Amino acid sequence: MKRFFKIFLLTLLGFILAAFAYILITFPPVMAGMAAKTMCSCVFVTGRDPQSVRDKELQVFPGLSSSTILVHEDSTVTATVFWKTSKAIFRKGLGCTLLAQRSEEDVRAQQIVIAGTVPTNQDSIAWPAGNVTTDSILPEINNDMVRAAIDEAFFETDPERPLNTHAVVVVYNNSIIGERYAKGFDENSRLMGWSMTKSITNALLGILVQEGKLDIQQPAPVSEWKDDNRSKITLSHLLQASSGLAWSESYFSPTADFHQMFIKSDDKGGYALSKKLKHEPGTHFQYSSGTTNILSKIIRQTVGDSAYYQFPYQKLFYKIGMNHAIMEPDASGSFVASSYSFATARDWARFGLLFLNDGVWNGERILPEGWVKYSVTPAPGAEIGQYGAHWWLNAGDRANTPVRKFPDLPTDAYWADGFEEQTVMIIPSKQLVIVRLGVSHHGFDFSKLARGIIAALPN
Repeated sequence: MKRFFKIFLLTLLGFILAAFAYILITFPPVMAGMAAKTMCSCVFVTGRDPQSVRDKELQVFPGLSSSTILVHEDSTVTATVFWKTSKAIFRKGLGCTLLAQRSEEDVRAQQIVIAGTVPTNQDSIAWPAGNVTTDSILPEINNDMVRAAIDEAFFETDPERPLNTHAVVVVYNNSIIGERYAKGFDENSRLMGWSMTKSITNALLGILVQEGKLDIQQPAPVSEWKDDNRSKITLSHLLQASSGLAWSESYFSPTADFHQMFIKSDDKGGYALSKKLKHEPGTHFQYSSGTTNILSKIIRQTVGDSAYYQFPYQKLFYKIGMNHAIMEPDASGSFVASSYSFATARDWARFGLLFLNDGVWNGERILPEGWVKYSVTPAPGAEIGQYGAHWWLNAGDRANTPVRKFPDLPTDAYWADGFEEQTVMIIPSKQLVIVRLGVSHHGFDFSKLARGIIAALPN
């Protein structure tokens, strides 16, 4: 019995040591990379105070906020977690880039022609092209109910599980009917979009379709796939997160593809396109940041490097008044189109309006006719109609419509969704765009906010 007990204790000790070694080896690179990149972007792109970033964004991992993070005068940030130090660099007009294998000198030496200056001063132009709003009250709306619904989105009841709402903007019939910001933020504050960037990528693909440069039903132009079974993957499969490529999107497993791509690879799209085919294209829904970064590389090769870095600004952002928007590239020079974009709450509302108005802005068709309908049509592999083409949907199960994300909201609702509860929801039947931005690690009841707004509108 004593011998058995000794073997048991030694085995248990072995498991504990192995687990500790696994944590010590795999977690520090992820945590250090996340800390460096997040701090860099929040300080140099959004103008935040480093301590506020520690208090909010870096609470995502226990102990991360107390790690050694240094903001340097040369516009770089280093973060050290145990044995690993990561570095992110800021470049004007490009935002921040996390370095993995490439040197800072190599990345800074890249020949990149950034977008020109913002074309107009929006402070003297009426909404939605500009920032001038009217104080007139729409008689059909219960403004007290709108205000109450928005106020509740900021109301903190549990200090251990803060909402950290930074901004809410509500647009009805193209007019702002409600707007509020947390202390330290306003209508000019850039806020992180995280995976809402995927929906921006949808729009950029749509523009190239409008220009006749891409056909989403054709095989994706990826040379590495032309001689194997991945050659069957179309652009539409990638947009609908149904490529069939093997992928793990887990955010809290340090060895998952998500972190291998974001933290350890300088070429995000290159990492993703190297994955093997696991399912028949078009048959299996797998939410994937990797496929979006493949699309980013395709956009780059389609547009060409000479125009690539101005493309989102000249063809989308500046056309619809998203004048504060910025997308950040990886160290290879491709935009991290799955996750790294920033814009003001009003900019995000303008983006929602573009889709609410069928891709037309001020009489100009930005997105091809039928693009929005395609974008909000459930992907064949999405079992409960939860995903279209880089937009989340409330469509529901084809056989049982109440089985959906937000049972209490209209079935035509669709939204861009980002980490920490970033949301731009569009409800065409209500002529609504609702934007909510913040840093919520414990969830946010967006349905409650939306229901409160809808209740204030005419039936």
